[in-house]
Amino acid sequence: MAITGLPNSRTEADGSAVVRVLSYNIRSMRDDEDALARVIRACAPDLVLVQEAPRFFRWRKHAARLAAKSELVVLSGGATAAGPLLMCSLRATVERTEDVLLPLTPGLHRRGLATAVVRFAGARVGLISCHLSLRSDERYAQAGMVLDRVAAMDVPHTIVAGDLNERPGGRSFTRLTKELQDGWAASPWGGEYTSTPTDPHQRIDAILATGGVEFLGCGVPADLDPTDLRTATDHLPVLAAVRIPAT
Repeated sequence: MAITGLPNSRTEADGSAVVRVLSYNIRSMRDDEDALARVIRACAPDLVLVQEAPRFFRWRKHAARLAAKSELVVLSGGATAAGPLLMCSLRATVERTEDVLLPLTPGLHRRGLATAVVRFAGARVGLISCHLSLRSDERYAQAGMVLDRVAAMDVPHTIVAGDLNERPGGRSFTRLTKELQDGWAASPWGGEYTSTPTDPHQRIDAILATGGVEFLGCGVPADLDPTDLRTATDHLPVLAAVRIPAT
């Protein structure tokens, strides 16, 4: 099923790039893996910023299988980033990757960031996939660490995406959007709510970007198979088309 109303990937005459970015919490691939791959393929993404990728036995094999089924390749992350994972199409040229573990709070899950720098023709962009804590104080601190990582990437443009475990207006969401654009707020397209697939009622997943990135549309795709969306995982995907200026 084709996605309508969102620009396709392309390279502009001035070297800038229109790129499709997908953010998706896949619940460790515990649901219908084939439905999950069909959803990803239908979105035709250049970049996929995953949360809750497999982290335990043979996790690399599971991630590679999902990438192959989705017609993508694994870029970085997984267990080495405590769950966030990056996948990309062959359109991307990879400059570097780094998995970052965030400080562990005793009794809570370990959190981390999957990061990379990639190029599309003349456009260069940093990527950060994150999954913030369920606990408010830790989540707020992690939002600050994400912003610190954006500053440390030393690239002109950065895209941050993930499961923020908080609705817009919350302390951590607001901390991020004081410095980053919120894709849905900048250029709403499709649906807003990402949780849950059977009862969408809240937006806790988002695609964010630094100021030079232009959002051409961002939201939950309306054209996808509803059965696949319900059976793939316990979140809905967020898809954006962005224009990244040439460096």
